[in-house]
Amino acid sequence: MGVELGPHALRVLRARYLLRDARGAFLEDPEGMFRRVARAVAAAELGFGGRRDAEAWAERFFDAMASLAFLPNSPTLMNAGTPLGQLSACFVLPIEDAIDAIFRTLHQTARIHQTGGGTGFNFSAIRPEGDRVASTGGRASGPLSFLRVFDAATEELRQGGKRRGANMGILDADHPDIEAFVAAKRRPGVLRNFNLSVGAEDAFLKAVEEGRDWGLRNPRNRLEVRRVGARELFDRIAEAAWAGGDPGLVFLSTIHRENPLPGLGPIRATNPCGEVPLLPYESCNLGSVNLARLVRGRGVDWGRLRALVHLAVRFLDDVIEVNRYPATPYRTVAERNRKIGLGVMGWAELLIRLGIPYDAPEALALADEVAGFIREEALAASRALAAERGAFPHLPYARDPTPRRNAALLSIAPTGTISLLAGTTPSIEPLFAVAYTREGVLGGEAMPEVNPLFIRMMEERGADWRRVVRQVAERGSLEGVPGVPEAVRRVFRSALEIAPEAHLRMQAAWQRHVDNAVSKTINLRPEVAPGAVAAIYLEAWHLGLKGITVFRYGSKGEQVLRLGFHPRGLKKPEPIHTWAEEAAREGREG
Repeated sequence: MGVELGPHALRVLRARYLLRDARGAFLEDPEGMFRRVARAVAAAELGFGGRRDAEAWAERFFDAMASLAFLPNSPTLMNAGTPLGQLSACFVLPIEDAIDAIFRTLHQTARIHQTGGGTGFNFSAIRPEGDRVASTGGRASGPLSFLRVFDAATEELRQGGKRRGANMGILDADHPDIEAFVAAKRRPGVLRNFNLSVGAEDAFLKAVEEGRDWGLRNPRNRLEVRRVGARELFDRIAEAAWAGGDPGLVFLSTIHRENPLPGLGPIRATNPCGEVPLLPYESCNLGSVNLARLVRGRGVDWGRLRALVHLAVRFLDDVIEVNRYPATPYRTVAERNRKIGLGVMGWAELLIRLGIPYDAPEALALADEVAGFIREEALAASRALAAERGAFPHLPYARDPTPRRNAALLSIAPTGTISLLAGTTPSIEPLFAVAYTREGVLGGEAMPEVNPLFIRMMEERGADWRRVVRQVAERGSLEGVPGVPEAVRRVFRSALEIAPEAHLRMQAAWQRHVDNAVSKTINLRPEVAPGAVAAIYLEAWHLGLKGITVFRYGSKGEQVLRLGFHPRGLKKPEPIHTWAEEAAREGREG
């Protein structure tokens, strides 16, 4: 089977994924990469069924990846079948209020980043700045000082030498340093390797709605040190997120209520993008089904989706077996809990192909149906694996005692790079724009993109896309651009044209069926007010989401996606014409 990849996908593969020798010469092509990964992961089957089963599953895994119907997370693509062998996307590490423990965690973080993984932490156990340290008689420097230490260490490393390190830093809303934490990223370039989120319990959010005071407590002894207005603090959080995207919120009470393993203690941290709440030392092994490949006539190919879900659950369970973890505690926890995170990409493209606007009621109904179907089939696959291989060892600590192979199954990850490899829209996000520039992906090189499906649909309707695309390339969306058939215009609305409420409803539709969490960005127009962010954050809590992130377009000097084509960093002299023609070829061949 040949592997058909778009030009951007090939660039990214060559820059980050394909193996090279010591002189930099390629040792494999894309097909070779998928075969390497398939064989390495299927080696787990040797422990359960023998060589023939391993060879058969390796071929099935290869077919799923080579057809771009399913892809695992980046570390698996990069490291499977190599001496490094670390396949997990991310880890959560504990942060204790002791200098030796903090720097042990820093060392572990460096090891993880070297192998291509990301890390998540909750810094709330660290005593506040200025608190007395009994052992020295000095004063504590506070959690933000250690956030800066972790950020500086990450800056000196690149994940696996191929991508920038990623971290999640959480501070609970009742920590005395919460106001400084909220404002920590207001200056450009500060904590650039961290996503920040406030850990919000129901009690805090109820105090916000009721306009009550809120107590801040020293984590060293849980004594209240002062009180602030809950609404005032919440508005500070919203205004900071409006200004630059951070902090988001992690809804800790919701996560507690739905913790699949409550007998092992509370979950207080997530991976860098928030889609996997994890206990200390847990890791996440992620993979995503490409829904854009599952259009059948005017609907979804349910039989193909069922087969992919069952294959993907087995693949991710095999990853746990063959993974070479950075240290023993990670392996022990992974093998006892066996959590996986199966998600999706290509949701927006699926809707476009079916002629359904992203913010239409029909889209929400289909999301509920597809997510529910994936949930049931993933459970069936995990139960079948339990009958074949045994249930996960920590089943006695589970909320649901039904025997299954994996404590958690589903997670909607951002799929930023793997969706680019698959040539489809990321995760469950709407189409960002018809024409945009992707920046900072390959050593600062900008990558202009025109959606190939847009060109294909324009050609099918006899519309002159070449005349239209020059105007679209200036602004990114179809707003105010003449010559676009209404049937095309209604399904190609960009993320900024979709109301925040529609973004939230879509996230909630998927979260109802996902036992981990959903990573999604609520895209906002530049002109929205900070109060809109506050309303979004409260509504996200009421909808039962586990976390929420917003991004107001243009609020940061650096951002990965920009509307339209921008000359900065472009290596081609006529980007609009050249890249649009390239997209047209992709659209016709797709």
